[in-house]
Amino acid sequence: MLFEYLYSLHEAFSPLNVFRYITFRSALAVITSLLFSLMIGPRIIRFLAGMSHTQVVRADGPSTHLGKKGTPTGGGLMIIASILLSVLLWGDLENRYVWIILAALVSFGIVGYIDDYLKIKGANSRGLKGRYKFTLQIMIAVVIGLVIQDPSEASASWLSIPFFKKWIVNLGLLYIPFVVLVITGSSNAVNLTDGIDGLAIGLVGIASLANGLLIYIGGHSRIAEYLQVMYLPGTGELTVICGALLGASLGFLWFNAYPAEVFMGDVGSLSLGGVLGTLAVISKQEIVLAIVGGIFVVETFSVILQVLSFKFTGRRIFRMAPIHHHFELKGWPEAKVIVRFWIVGILLSFVSLATLKLR
Repeated sequence: MLFEYLYSLHEAFSPLNVFRYITFRSALAVITSLLFSLMIGPRIIRFLAGMSHTQVVRADGPSTHLGKKGTPTGGGLMIIASILLSVLLWGDLENRYVWIILAALVSFGIVGYIDDYLKIKGANSRGLKGRYKFTLQIMIAVVIGLVIQDPSEASASWLSIPFFKKWIVNLGLLYIPFVVLVITGSSNAVNLTDGIDGLAIGLVGIASLANGLLIYIGGHSRIAEYLQVMYLPGTGELTVICGALLGASLGFLWFNAYPAEVFMGDVGSLSLGGVLGTLAVISKQEIVLAIVGGIFVVETFSVILQVLSFKFTGRRIFRMAPIHHHFELKGWPEAKVIVRFWIVGILLSFVSLATLKLR
């Protein structure tokens, strides 16, 4: 909104021409979402506490987490609001991809809020039954996939393979199931990782920065041609989304850093994961997402392996899953687990960026 108004005045005042540049508006998106998060954060925390919207601690979790009981949860509302405001101010609202991302953000946020509400109402950590949660997530992902897929575009169902020049697979009829797998998998992976203070939101911030660079390159015809990556017209605008996501992540981390004053809840984790997955699908960076979000992938597989191992052998591979709890039970302080996982996340981001040149 504000972007369109200010840019419309550039002929009368030439410095306003700067608003046509995605990089400039992305920087404004970071600053806006960060400052807005810091401004509304204390108010949202007080609101959640006043509504008794507080954390329900797993009975079988690490004993060190018992002290977290009573901490306000649902802070993902702060993240969603910050991203929405920032994108509506600085994004090109005529770009359909922008609206797809915002729809994914809100839709997965609603599913997460229902889950949080049921956990608090029932005073347990189960919340929305798994089959209902997955069904809703799958329905949202199917709609997103159908909207994204444009039959008139030859690249609509393509899958780009990193590390290789112009190595592309046409998924055909498998495209929609693949989209569902990526988006729902990403949403639940972030949800599983959100178990200790600041871990998930820090990794989301790291992923949003790396994704922003990759998306900007893929949406810029000259740079894409130079690096021999798939050029996707219109997707460069999603760099503004990544900027808003980064700023909101940093703003929430201010309050969520150990020891946390507020937790994001499923309203935050499911929506953030859904957005990361949708960004990857639109930008044809699905495989790179698995590299950038390698920690999310490991967290997910640690749960799967733990369940399968216990079901078929009666033994547990890890002391507790997801794997960050395993390290806690091994004696690592919570803050050490967080920082070390962040370090790995940063390294994986560099690996993902290296795919641009190793082709």
